[in-house]
Amino acid sequence: MVTEMTKYNFILLSGDIEAFLQKLQGVGVVDITRSVKPVDEKSEQMSSKAGTYRKALSLLKNVQPAEFADKTYGDLAENVIETVNEIEAAQTQMSQLAKELEERKPWGQFDVKNIEKLNELGLKIHFYKVKTSAMNPEWQSQYALSEISTVDGNTYFVVVSDSDAYDFPVKEMPAPDTDCTAIEKKINELEYAIEQNEKHLSDLKCHEKDLQKALDKTLSKLDLHLANISGTKAADDYITVFEGFAPAENEKELVEMLDKEEVLYLVEKAKVDDNPPIKLKNNKYVSMFEMLTDMYGRPKYNEFDPTVFISIFFMLFFAFCMGDAGYGLVLIGASLALKKMLGNLAPLGITLGVATTIIGFLFHTFFSVDIYDKVPEFVQNFMLSPTIAGYDGTMVLALIVGVVHLCLAMVVKTYQATKVNGFLHSLGTWGWTLLIVGGVIVGALALIGVLESDVTKWIIIVVGILSALGIYFINDLNKNVLSNVGSGLWETYNTATGLLGDVLSYLRLYALGLAGAKLGEAFNAIGVQALGDGGAGWIAFILIVVVGHVLNIAMCVLGAFVHPLRLNFLEFFKNSGYEGTGRKYNPLKS
Repeated sequence: MVTEMTKYNFILLSGDIEAFLQKLQGVGVVDITRSVKPVDEKSEQMSSKAGTYRKALSLLKNVQPAEFADKTYGDLAENVIETVNEIEAAQTQMSQLAKELEERKPWGQFDVKNIEKLNELGLKIHFYKVKTSAMNPEWQSQYALSEISTVDGNTYFVVVSDSDAYDFPVKEMPAPDTDCTAIEKKINELEYAIEQNEKHLSDLKCHEKDLQKALDKTLSKLDLHLANISGTKAADDYITVFEGFAPAENEKELVEMLDKEEVLYLVEKAKVDDNPPIKLKNNKYVSMFEMLTDMYGRPKYNEFDPTVFISIFFMLFFAFCMGDAGYGLVLIGASLALKKMLGNLAPLGITLGVATTIIGFLFHTFFSVDIYDKVPEFVQNFMLSPTIAGYDGTMVLALIVGVVHLCLAMVVKTYQATKVNGFLHSLGTWGWTLLIVGGVIVGALALIGVLESDVTKWIIIVVGILSALGIYFINDLNKNVLSNVGSGLWETYNTATGLLGDVLSYLRLYALGLAGAKLGEAFNAIGVQALGDGGAGWIAFILIVVVGHVLNIAMCVLGAFVHPLRLNFLEFFKNSGYEGTGRKYNPLKS
């Protein structure tokens, strides 16, 4: 849910600004309306410095620390970046020298100075490379030819001439400017330089915490500076007015602090027009999914928080796409094993793994093996029937879940419209929700036999009439009937063409689960074929099945993340009217 905010206006003498902001920074709950980008030379410098620290920390991420590193360094960040640049430059040069070495090897070791001396005596050395099959035996008798080596089907040779009228029927190669020994020496020197720089990086890795502290300190100073220069100055720069927001729950303690400081301030309840920052307040389970909400955008101050819906349906859709109890257990195990590496994502991974295990059991699939006929009959009662009304049970369930998801979105849209605009100005929205959601509920009750056909008919007639009134005649009380009918017809066209496509979008849940199951079945079948009569075949079987399912899990996880996110961001958000244009709560903190 969106936390209620209180708006503050602080009025200060310009000379008191920095000290006051530092005290607010110590409290850590006030979001000062400020720029989010460097706006002057000082903030540009601090932003650039913070970028240097971030880059250095990123470069040190995969470096192993040295056992002992007593030495201290001046500018740690610049030292890290310079050392990495030297390593990369040496590696690039080594790569070039390695290519040169491959080109020089066929010519063996020689002294370039000796070739220069022969040139001074009037003897010129010509270098050639031809296909071994193209070598003419008569060349040996016609020219002063000497073969050097034969490599990869090519023959390398030289011809000595003492006349300017020399001519040879093969295109001449450039003379090597150095031999293998010189190149190998340079490569060894570069390898040693890289080794020393890598040791230096290991030493610098031991000061990673110092770099992080420097980054945090720089960002804190930058945040304070941006807040400082964001004030509106008046009275010849003598008075400065700041606007800030803090959660209403912190109002008491903040007011007590302000009263002690004898600061002139104004307090009022934040309104939508103030564009207050958005702080989300959810329980431990729902808060795991706030990162997904932030990927789209936080709600406006008068919007609903979609995180609670994402926490239910993203998890459900993810489990649908995976659809395998065995894969769910793997996700749980991987999240537990990589808990330190994943950090805050580990609980989310475990949650998604548990959901996948439950849904996989419901779909009676374990590592792509259908276990429906392999479990006792009483256990089958807790599993999804392979077919529903003659159709694949998983496909039918995916469509049912999709319809429920869209109906919930329409109910939320109706609630939100009524809350913001009032009931009388939301009759069009009420009409559509009554027609679609009411129709779905009535149809479902009729299908399961709760409502008799005559009763169902009259309910549908009443629902249709009430919906038509809201959709076509009183959808906007500020317009005339003809305008309302026209806008209602246009809305009917958009809804009729869009709603069916939205419902069919949920078939992707069935399709992705089916694709993963079939691919897993293929790996199982190949493994069984490789097994044969056993013996050494067990090794092949284990390798094929393990590697195959690991690859399949990786692909399934990718699809199970992207497509459920799409169904929430597009289908649900569109039908619920969610905009997500709010700004994130960013209080001054020390």
